[in-house]
Amino acid sequence: MKKLVVVGIVLLLALLAACSGEEATGESDDGNLTIGISLPSATHGWMGALIENAKNQAKQIKEDKGIDYVITNATDPNSQANDVDDLISQDVDAIVMLPIESAALSPVGKKVKDAGIPLVIVDRELNNDAATVVVKGDNKGIGVNAGKYFIEKLGGEGKVVEITGPPSSVTEQRGAGFQKAMEEADGIEVVASQSGDFSTEKSLEVMANILTAQPEIDAVFTQDDGMALGVVQAIKEAGRDDIKFVTGAGGAKEVFESIKDGGLISATFLYSPTMVRDGVKIAANLAQGKDPEKEMVVKDATEVTKENVEKYYDPDSKF
Repeated sequence: MKKLVVVGIVLLLALLAACSGEEATGESDDGNLTIGISLPSATHGWMGALIENAKNQAKQIKEDKGIDYVITNATDPNSQANDVDDLISQDVDAIVMLPIESAALSPVGKKVKDAGIPLVIVDRELNNDAATVVVKGDNKGIGVNAGKYFIEKLGGEGKVVEITGPPSSVTEQRGAGFQKAMEEADGIEVVASQSGDFSTEKSLEVMANILTAQPEIDAVFTQDDGMALGVVQAIKEAGRDDIKFVTGAGGAKEVFESIKDGGLISATFLYSPTMVRDGVKIAANLAQGKDPEKEMVVKDATEVTKENVEKYYDPDSKF
């Protein structure tokens, strides 16, 4: 009887171990190809939508081509670097990575390259040439287009606040594009520029402090739709009525609704989380030994205002 109990426990433990793996297994026993996908955790709506798109595309490729996948999510650069190290040790056939921070993840990107594994970088670029292919939105274009919008809406004069993202190529490029546009308007002054970490909550906190320090603000440029929502909440809570408009970036449903309804957020610039689908498709081709068609895939930073928002608004969108 005791022997039967022991056998039962062993079988139960084996079953539990089998059920506690990653989103999908690594390279399968039958020798199938495997894609490793390393992403940040869903700290805001855009990232949550991107993770969902990555999973759905990977599942579709598994169904269509029999290519397995492993998806990991990290909360900080160190844990993401460890995730990628694990993928390298599993000898996956291609890796898709969205770096939490560009500089911090560049060394592990080089490890991937040195291991001879094709690397597709999505959204935030590395600070080296480790990537086989980069898929991103037009970050500089977002900044430039936003800057032109500000100059036109403010008539070339006013006091502006900039809410940026965390240290990454995305933040740097959007900021550089905006500053470049601002240089063409001597009458516009950027009175404050602080990071909202691509977080609605952090942006609310940061903007509340800026509102206390700055008695006069005409408009706010945010580098992300989620941050724009936090900024608007801070403005409403402070009872400020001097701010004429806020802009975002991404294409979130709630921001589109603000634009449609004539709310404080009057414009955004497209940066769709569906870009990761391209990254996963490209990784599948690379895993099969195919050469990439392009080394850089850039999505347009289309301006969305009240005039064209209906074209992009989807009431059923999760983002």
